[in-house]
Amino acid sequence: MKKFRQNFVRRMRKQRGNALVTSFGLMLILAVGSVSYIDYSTQAIRDSRAQTTELQASNLTEAGVQNVLLSLWKPFKQNQLFDSMDAACGSASPGSPRSTISGELPGVGRYAAGVISYFTPDSDPYRRAAIVRSVGWIDRNNNGLLDTGEPNMTVDVTANFELARSGIFDYTYFINNYGWMSGFNETNLIVNGDMRANGNFEFISGTGMINGSMVAANNTKLDPPAAGLINNPAVKQTDASYAATVNNAATPHRTRMRQAYDPSKHGAIGSSEFEKWRDLVFFSQAQIEGNRAFGAALQSANGTQSWQKTSAGMAPVIGTLDTQPTDELVMPDLSDITRYQTMANAYTDTRATWADGSANPNYAGSAGATNNLNGDGTPNVNYTGAYVDVWTDPDGAGPKPVQWVRLTTNGVYNGSALLVGTAANPIRIHGPVVFTQDVAIKGYVSGQGTIYTGRNVHVIGSVRYVDPPSFIGANAQTIENANEKKNMLGLAARGSVILGNPTTFSNPYPLYYMQPPFTKGRYDEQGNYIPAFNAMEIDSSGRRKYQSTLPDSVINGAAEGVNQIDAVIYTNFCGGGNVGTSGGGMALNGTLIARDEAIVTWSLPIRMNYDNRIRERGPSRQPLIDLNLPRSPTLLRSTWQDRGFVRAK
Repeated sequence: MKKFRQNFVRRMRKQRGNALVTSFGLMLILAVGSVSYIDYSTQAIRDSRAQTTELQASNLTEAGVQNVLLSLWKPFKQNQLFDSMDAACGSASPGSPRSTISGELPGVGRYAAGVISYFTPDSDPYRRAAIVRSVGWIDRNNNGLLDTGEPNMTVDVTANFELARSGIFDYTYFINNYGWMSGFNETNLIVNGDMRANGNFEFISGTGMINGSMVAANNTKLDPPAAGLINNPAVKQTDASYAATVNNAATPHRTRMRQAYDPSKHGAIGSSEFEKWRDLVFFSQAQIEGNRAFGAALQSANGTQSWQKTSAGMAPVIGTLDTQPTDELVMPDLSDITRYQTMANAYTDTRATWADGSANPNYAGSAGATNNLNGDGTPNVNYTGAYVDVWTDPDGAGPKPVQWVRLTTNGVYNGSALLVGTAANPIRIHGPVVFTQDVAIKGYVSGQGTIYTGRNVHVIGSVRYVDPPSFIGANAQTIENANEKKNMLGLAARGSVILGNPTTFSNPYPLYYMQPPFTKGRYDEQGNYIPAFNAMEIDSSGRRKYQSTLPDSVINGAAEGVNQIDAVIYTNFCGGGNVGTSGGGMALNGTLIARDEAIVTWSLPIRMNYDNRIRERGPSRQPLIDLNLPRSPTLLRSTWQDRGFVRAK
């Protein structure tokens, strides 16, 4: 019994020892686990805090970049010149940043940013690139300085500023302030192309036939602001009806109309062949293809919509394609005519050959193409600079024989001029030319170029191309190769483009529509108010704004009815006047772009056909013909480089 007890006690002591060791081991494991867990949790908290701090620093650097770019963008968008940007950033370097800005995001941290490099990519005068370096930090001691040990991030962002070809030239009719039509129906207003307003688009009475997209955009800068709505969708042809119209040899100006989309000719939607044609054909059934609309659509503050309406009495059938509202398109400003004088002075034709491989006679390297005038004083047709030639009696004294006269010197004419061309002896134009005051023009035109005026362009008779384009054919490249050489004219006025004989204008037609409330006031990008255009006001020339600085006797002696205009019309103010006064209606083969529109037609029908040769063909494809038209400011961020995040020490 005693021995058993001793053994039992011995075993119990041994078990208690084992239990103690086991307990100690468990406690050690728990302690190690707890330490590991605490360490893991602490590291997770550290990582989370570091990630939060890095995100905050990233946002701070972005704030710095945005503020610097905004400071450069505002004057560039307003003036549409690089002058202020060149002055502000021209000598920028990492050691001497320019256009520097510092600031704070309350409760987050601070930033400092500036331009460290500024250059002209590819020596392109219409482009500038700026590299902005921005530092963002958590200012823990609130001293406004980046101190050692404070979390911080540095980034470099490259931004490209460009005076790009403006999207406003993609439309048959573009009005900045108020797009409106009144008194038409589907038989006497036929528009074959897209129409757009930087505000509301309204049919006050009737609608007309619009075979293309109709676009309105919200515009808070107008007075009063515009919601960006279309009040009444126009009549639109079906695909089959439009195709029949284009293919009918009796249709007036049918070779100037867009083709009807045909998948057998233009490729299936989405194909590579289709992409060549998509912006050059009419398709009634609008749809979204490649993240943008294809076909004739309604686009407004209500988004992008399809519509069908084949007669005035039919209620439109509307379908929603995209709810994203449209945006305002920036209209280039033509206030500073001196920039175009500089462009005219420096212009040379750099195309050695046309797309089909044939030689361009106006190429800068052509034999004999270096002087404005030949040795005998006659104009050199192969002169590489910008020019306008007219066939006229040099001094008007008669009866000497008429001859070619080059009006411009290095592309510029000081004063006002009357330009008249005939089919045998047309106005000859090459490149961008500038008349410092007014131009009155009528008749036939040959060549390719744009007339810029310091005041008005007066179209006092029909303007027609000697060799017009044709958009009929089955092969896109063949059509473009032919049309690239055809005549093309731009009329761009710092003042207004006035149609008809201004000496016969009266109230209400057309003068009532060339004043408020049909013309609209607006605010510029800096918030400055620009009053509405008023044709009755007298400007610095001593004439009313709709009148010409040329004598009334000169205008009256040359003026005729305006029945056809082959041109791209751009005006900084009003495009208006009287057309069709001698009967026969009026056809515009090109485009009309104006801030205000006030055209009154005295006979019908009115036809408008878009000339797609000036359309932007994509980021890497220029328009078929570059008329050196006004450009719009754009800004694109191209690269973002993280130069590192420094955690707190």
